[in-house]
Amino acid sequence: MATNNNELTEIYDLKKKLNCKVLTNITETVNSFDDLKLKEMLLRGVYAYGFERPSEIQKCGIKPIINGRDLIAQAESGTGKTGTFAIGTLQVVDNKKNIKTPQAIILSPTRDLAIQNDDVLNNIGTFLDIKTKVLIGGRSVRVDIEDLTHNNPTIISGTPGRIMHMIQKRYLKLDNVKLFILDEADIMLDKGFITQIYDIFKYLPDKVQVCIFSATMPPECLKITKKFMKNPSVTLLKKEQITLEGIQQFFIELENDDWKLDTLCDLYEHIVISQCIIFCNKLRTVEWLSEQMTKRDFTVNIIHSEFDQDKRDQIIKAFKAGESRVLIATDLVARGIDVHGVSLVINYDLPQNKQNYIHRIGRSGRFGRKGLSINLNNKHDQKYQKIIEEFYQTEIRELPTNVNELVQATLC
Repeated sequence: MATNNNELTEIYDLKKKLNCKVLTNITETVNSFDDLKLKEMLLRGVYAYGFERPSEIQKCGIKPIINGRDLIAQAESGTGKTGTFAIGTLQVVDNKKNIKTPQAIILSPTRDLAIQNDDVLNNIGTFLDIKTKVLIGGRSVRVDIEDLTHNNPTIISGTPGRIMHMIQKRYLKLDNVKLFILDEADIMLDKGFITQIYDIFKYLPDKVQVCIFSATMPPECLKITKKFMKNPSVTLLKKEQITLEGIQQFFIELENDDWKLDTLCDLYEHIVISQCIIFCNKLRTVEWLSEQMTKRDFTVNIIHSEFDQDKRDQIIKAFKAGESRVLIATDLVARGIDVHGVSLVINYDLPQNKQNYIHRIGRSGRFGRKGLSINLNNKHDQKYQKIIEEFYQTEIRELPTNVNELVQATLC
């Protein structure tokens, strides 16, 4: 599938040189979903889902998918990337009864994101006769085999490990796959997943259409795409444009980590928010912080990778439904999890990977809404925060004393 992709090289070189917000070779855009000439029942589902008009990434990203072009799409968190590939995929696949094997594969780095992508597909495609299937670890292999063998899903949303397992056992057949999508491509094409991605590619048809999506698209990621993409349509953000304009970023400088808990609890006594996610770097910090806040009569929920999938599903479902207001989490939910009620993100610890900073704060301010992020920094964190500011060419300001007035002014 390798190709000499000179056009992509030129676009990336331009990205480094030019002072413009978006670099793209996409010339055909749409201003309404009607302009896409979608299937009637798909268009009905798009509007029923709540979309009124395409976001910027949807204006330029859906059409190449429908037209069969490979696509590299970078856009800010919360601006409709999932909707872009969901609509494109549902338009491209065929529900003819004689096609018994999957036509589209959507790969995600986490189980929770794979589940969410499947939910979006089913909600937008609610009026279509198209079956989907989630293939992730932590679920019954026997049930997966049964579904693949007898239910004939058209679209697979899953994680690399379980999908590769089903391929190797010959229960997942890829002969009819026409569309292969990588969500959170910067992670999927990193060292942790790239070998699995290459292994899966060996089983895909030569003419498969490849589309990758992410809020961040590092140079290494773009270089790897040359090995398996063919003259892709491209839309890239300059690094300084990645930070969401609708999210105000602040920090509180503390003498040491021992002050973080009291500061966090003090914040909650002075601000009123709808929902909040508190990010910690370590599982044991998540559990300790939950215990300490519970002792102080705060109601919180936690989520991390050691919970089994059913429990994680229940926690995310309850949080999305607004049944809980505060979620303490590791980076498990930093990417892709879309909860419209989240207006505040608190970094109890700054992320160890600076790429994850933008994904964390992007959990607030979804799809054009306003949001707020607050970093609780010790002296070491202050130095690292400077690196993050320089990397994204953004400003993280010290939180003023009139915090509740600021919150109300920001979020109202």
